[in-house]
Amino acid sequence: MAKRTKQSAGLLMFRKRAEVFEVFLVHPGGPFWAKKDVGAWTVPKGEFTNDEGPLAAAQREFIEETGFIPQEPFLELGSVTQKSGKVVFAWAFEGDCDPADLRSNTCEIEWPPRSKRLVTIPEVDRGQWFTPSVAKTYLRTEQHAFLSRLEDLLRQ
Repeated sequence: MAKRTKQSAGLLMFRKRAEVFEVFLVHPGGPFWAKKDVGAWTVPKGEFTNDEGPLAAAQREFIEETGFIPQEPFLELGSVTQKSGKVVFAWAFEGDCDPADLRSNTCEIEWPPRSKRLVTIPEVDRGQWFTPSVAKTYLRTEQHAFLSRLEDLLRQ
């Protein structure tokens, strides 16, 4: 049986400030990511199955991982394939939030690996606003295309 490709969908919130715009990224929670910063941040996203459309999944995941409610219209940013082979679909929307108000859902992981010990962690431990140039330092490399596509859309 063929291995099924994992799929994720997410939303990239942006805000405009004078001539500059910023994007809101999140940092994964848990001990594996605790000391990782550069290249570890991501668009709020999560997996979905074919039973749920990717845009609906992106909205659900954004709410679950941040506690913030996304607002239409959504600008399609296409998809990227991460190193793991996972395909990530994304949309952007204009909004604003205070990162201090972020409230993430939790999940259980085995930690340390192969210990058979389950710990509960937040899926996201923090969020932050970044200019696109600074975001490229912190964002997973595979997701840089979402920033470029958003910049192109906002220039039009």
